[in-house]
Amino acid sequence: MTRSTTGPASTDRLPSPKERRRLREARALSEEQVAAALGVTPATVRAWEKGRTSPRGRRRVAYARLIGSAAPRTVAPDGSPLPAEATGSAGGLPVAPGTGALADGAGTSSEPPPTPPAAEASEPRTPPEPAASPEPAAPSGPAVPCGPDAPAGARPRVGPTAEEAFDALYVRTAPGLVRQTYVLTGRRALSREAVEHAFQLAWQRWPEVARDRDPAGWVRAAAYEYALSPWHRMRRGHRRPDALPEDPGRRDLLEALLALPPAHRRTLLLYDGVGLDLPETAAETEASTPAAANRLLNARATVTERLPDMAGRSTPGEQSALLHERLGALALAEHVPAPPPAPTVRAGGERRAALWTRAALCFGVLLVGATSFTLRTAPTQYEQPIAPAARVAGVPPLGGPQKLTPQDLKLQKSLREALVHGPERLVPGLP
Repeated sequence: MTRSTTGPASTDRLPSPKERRRLREARALSEEQVAAALGVTPATVRAWEKGRTSPRGRRRVAYARLIGSAAPRTVAPDGSPLPAEATGSAGGLPVAPGTGALADGAGTSSEPPPTPPAAEASEPRTPPEPAASPEPAAPSGPAVPCGPDAPAGARPRVGPTAEEAFDALYVRTAPGLVRQTYVLTGRRALSREAVEHAFQLAWQRWPEVARDRDPAGWVRAAAYEYALSPWHRMRRGHRRPDALPEDPGRRDLLEALLALPPAHRRTLLLYDGVGLDLPETAAETEASTPAAANRLLNARATVTERLPDMAGRSTPGEQSALLHERLGALALAEHVPAPPPAPTVRAGGERRAALWTRAALCFGVLLVGATSFTLRTAPTQYEQPIAPAARVAGVPPLGGPQKLTPQDLKLQKSLREALVHGPERLVPGLP
């Protein structure tokens, strides 16, 4: 039996493949209707009823309730009602919170996941029907009394406040998500920081997250994106990985995971560790279903080469089951820092939002001031600048009469003193 970090194990069990078909036909449901309700193809439903594959995650619980093999769960094991996020929908059907060693409340199953067949991996993915948007949460604040003693004009509070819904989601998913992020990165401080950052971002966008069909999956995707960011390598505290586990088996497994490319590592963790099915894994990693299947097979092959006990598993289903068990044991055995309290995370998210708002306002004011100064000081028309003086080269020397030599001056003087008529003027005598 696999231990859970977020709650007790799930009690939803599927009947045999023949019994699944009998229950579906007893409810007068066709394969197309079941496929449309669960957001899969009719070929996938036929594979479930023939025993080739089994639904997993949220679709497993929704399929069990659709064919009538499980009753909807509206209360927690302790008797308290589940929050709105814990009963999210998959194809318009209620879904119970997930369990498992690496579960984060996203509706995963505690059983080891089977390997995806080639037919299911290559078939086109049918988008699920959009779930009905829940009613907006009532404004936060103290509850207003009802009845004859209620003040005039007072409106009673219906449902949990935004703070209560966020705190319920945080308490249910944060511990398991920190362990998942540690298995993904091998860094304890970074895993806690990534989860805190993801929940702060979720609180800033809470109206969008609260109406999402899978709030826990929204936060998980944000935490994974932050944890796998390559910019962390430039930070002094995250340049070197943390010390590996002392146990040889867990150390070899973590080394094999960290040797994988980030996209392959994330796909392997989501499918074999968390327990999502192939279309959900492809959607969360922003890849097509065949691409996600190829990443998963390549990651398993790499891990199998590094782990001797994995090489003895002949079928992919046995490899998937063993990986599910060992990933859960790795996440539970290692000590990871506890996430901060939910009010602290909410306050940090509000401070971050206020800081970014002030920064945006200051940048806007600076931009407006710079624009105004430019408009006041800029010339109204274009004035061509005067070119600086430069020496002109390649000009020929000056022409005209040259400077008279002493002989020329003497001849000129003698001509001026001679007679102006007579043959002597025509042929002057040179001294």
